[in-house]
Amino acid sequence: MPWCDDCSRFYNPNTIERDGTCPTCASVIAEPRAGAPWHFWLLLVAVVLYLGWRAVQGVGLLIDAI
Repeated sequence: MPWCDDCSRFYNPNTIERDGTCPTCASVIAEPRAGAPWHFWLLLVAVVLYLGWRAVQGVGLLIDAI
């Protein structure tokens, strides 16, 4: 848990600012939060492409059934 020496209190990691500063006194108390890793975005793109292709196949099957 991040500790602020100036305010003399612990902070929940969700309550500190995105850049790692204290919400009360703006001193740096933690490392800045990083975004999602690159392989998460790669997985997300792969899932969207896969589900998109499966939707195209489903529409094709519906058209063939008519």
